[in-house]
Amino acid sequence: MGFANLRNGQIIKGLIFLLAEIGFIAYMVMAGASSIVGLITLGTQAQGWVMDESLGIKVQVEGDNSMLCMIYGLATIMIIALFLVFYVVNTRSAAAVYECRKSGEHIRSFREDAALLLDSRFHVTLLTVPTAAVLVFTVLPLLYMILLAFTSYDHNHLPPKNLFDWIGLSNFGKMLGGNIAGTFFPLLVWTLIWAFFATFSSFLGGVVLALLINKKGIKFKKFFRTIFVTTVAVPQFVSLLIMRNMLHAAGPINSMLENLGLISEPLPFLTDALAAKITVIAVNMWVGIPFTIMIVTSVLTNLPEDQLEAARIDGANAFQIFRKITLPQIIFIMTPTLIQQFIGNINNFNVIYLLTGGAPMNSNYYAAGDTDLLVTWLYKLTVEKADYNLASTIGIITFVVCAVFSLIAYTRSAAYNKEDMFQ
Repeated sequence: MGFANLRNGQIIKGLIFLLAEIGFIAYMVMAGASSIVGLITLGTQAQGWVMDESLGIKVQVEGDNSMLCMIYGLATIMIIALFLVFYVVNTRSAAAVYECRKSGEHIRSFREDAALLLDSRFHVTLLTVPTAAVLVFTVLPLLYMILLAFTSYDHNHLPPKNLFDWIGLSNFGKMLGGNIAGTFFPLLVWTLIWAFFATFSSFLGGVVLALLINKKGIKFKKFFRTIFVTTVAVPQFVSLLIMRNMLHAAGPINSMLENLGLISEPLPFLTDALAAKITVIAVNMWVGIPFTIMIVTSVLTNLPEDQLEAARIDGANAFQIFRKITLPQIIFIMTPTLIQQFIGNINNFNVIYLLTGGAPMNSNYYAAGDTDLLVTWLYKLTVEKADYNLASTIGIITFVVCAVFSLIAYTRSAAYNKEDMFQ
């Protein structure tokens, strides 16, 4: 690499290409090749005691770390990919130099090329560091997480003491048809039920309150808007922890009801499976409705008055105007938001974990409770059980479900297919 540039007087540029090639070859010889082998084998020597024949005693060896083998292997693959990109750049540079020499045009010096990076190619300069950061801090961890789903990295194979291996699709088999399926499918169904009711209860509640607040004749509109949106100003985890204490068996709500003689024993808001599920949906409305109020209010204040007036002249009542004009506008504008909220509720860790922690626990489930979502179960599998392979499998399946739903829902929505009708 770089020979064409050196031959045509681009010394510095040619040396950069040449040094890049030498550095890549040196890296592959000294560490890269072994890293690729490590990615394939995930280590061959476990940590422990082995007999040293020369000394006649057992000595402790560090062994291989399967986790590091995978990370270093992935990093090496990324370095190879970057080198291939660099090679393509070198090839194009050589071709450009050849064309300039053939046509007798001026061949740019290194200083002129560097000046272009601050002029017409300034976007390349600006994107270099962010692209490198994305590769290191986003792409590499994401690939690592995905690959864990195809390994035996669980509580029985924790590095560096133990090695884990490639096991193909076994984890997906356990999740979809093995001994873990009895936990996965009930939690998947509950996750979808939760996401549906959490999304649309907040939407309907927000629409109703926004209509009431913005109704003609209502006084102190700004005051009511401020009151309803106050929960947005309070950190969500604070609100959820307060609600958890209030709904506790010995909390103020049960105590007040007992003092009033309305109940003889505490209501199981968070300890009964069905009651806990209803409770988390109700509490989520407290958190989610204010956002809907703000969006719907902005829609209502921007509705075309000529359409509303024409509907009134034609004899339409308030309900007909809402059903034919107001609601379609709200749904059209909020469809992408509703899809986003639905996906967000599938992955809504805070509400479930801070309110119930997944409780009540279910002995028929593996490391999960009745109110656990897939995302909270994933957290427990990693933090409490150290079953990283199963957690990674759940993450992949959740991503597939969310991606498929998002694409189908959005492409079939009016916001996508009938955009011109609402201009």
